[in-house]
Amino acid sequence: MSTLSVQQLRADFPALQETKDRKPFIYFDGPGGTQMAQQAVDAMVGYITSGMANLHGAFETSVKTDRLLEDGRKAVADLLNCTPQEVAFGQNMTSLAFSIARSLGPFITASDEVVVTELDHRANVDPWVTLAKDKGAPVTFIPVNPDTYTLELDKLHELITENTKLVAVGLSSNVTGTVTDIARIIARAKEVNALVVVDAVHAVPHLSLDFKDLGCDVLLCSAYKFFGPHVGIAVIAASLFEKLPVYKLQPAPQEIPDKLETGTQNHEAIAGLIGAISFIENLGEGATRRERLQSGMQRIEAHEQELSDRIEAFLKRVPEVRLYRAPEGTPKTPTFAFTLDNINAREASAWFAERYNMNIADGHFYASTMAEKLGVNPMGGWIRIGLAPYNTLEEVELFEQGLQAFLSEHSSQ
Repeated sequence: MSTLSVQQLRADFPALQETKDRKPFIYFDGPGGTQMAQQAVDAMVGYITSGMANLHGAFETSVKTDRLLEDGRKAVADLLNCTPQEVAFGQNMTSLAFSIARSLGPFITASDEVVVTELDHRANVDPWVTLAKDKGAPVTFIPVNPDTYTLELDKLHELITENTKLVAVGLSSNVTGTVTDIARIIARAKEVNALVVVDAVHAVPHLSLDFKDLGCDVLLCSAYKFFGPHVGIAVIAASLFEKLPVYKLQPAPQEIPDKLETGTQNHEAIAGLIGAISFIENLGEGATRRERLQSGMQRIEAHEQELSDRIEAFLKRVPEVRLYRAPEGTPKTPTFAFTLDNINAREASAWFAERYNMNIADGHFYASTMAEKLGVNPMGGWIRIGLAPYNTLEEVELFEQGLQAFLSEHSSQ
């Protein structure tokens, strides 16, 4: 497999050409949203400027929009290995999760149990907790180990019981990067016939995924995390989707996947989604789009892993850094959360933005349960640096120099 040409890839991102005070911006905020690929921009502009319309008309622009949604579903199906009929679009992952949770109401009773995790973003916690509360059902949290930043799965049989009806788990933490052994969780859930919802928002930009192989019932992600615009994606197994009652207008379509898509969709964003997937496809090789997408993702993984190893080794060498990183041998995405001794996280991120035009985020990142458990809120949460395929070794080296300069400056105050 040939390696990724990062400089050639960077040419596909208009935002990378932006400067301030003659210095380029450095985007280490990929976990909060990547920059948009030119292919996505062009697709959005192309749809908008060539004539927009709503669906189901006899005229050309409406037919074009119908075809756009079909093409969008096919592109997602090739990216995630599902069927186009299992793909639904929405405002964002959170809105889709709440919509699906509400529609699952008839399947949950007060005698059932809902299982979520302490590691997850609250977007994959609160929709299901709200559902349980509405039904009077108990909620169980799979705990996060405060030393390894992984889920404690040794007592999975006690956490997921015969009464469990729904399990929601994130594939990868948007804070620590921990990739959870969801195959083990899904296997246990299926033993008790529980539905499984997987939050793959943070995973899709870094890992090649296979919905059929995972065996979950619902998978959620967002295009703005993988080089596209703000549009949410839900993949729902047809066997569940067909019988899923949804809140919708009376004359709206009853068939899948349209029945979950209430109101007019963001057609230009769906066009951009297709463009973003095309960007990934162009990085790979193969006879089919699915093969090219897998190959492209493998190249992204290889490049990001090289930079990830460099950053992890550096952060572990800095005495003032506490790195929240799972042990060696645990799969992880190139996302690093750390704190600095006696320094507020916002002070550090603001310093990097001012001195280096470097976009480094701070806060709890909506993984608020873990943030509370690990006690990081008094210091402003974590400092988070996350990689994308457009990041370079030179940018990583500049971060290393910057952190050392910041700590030196702070110690002299």
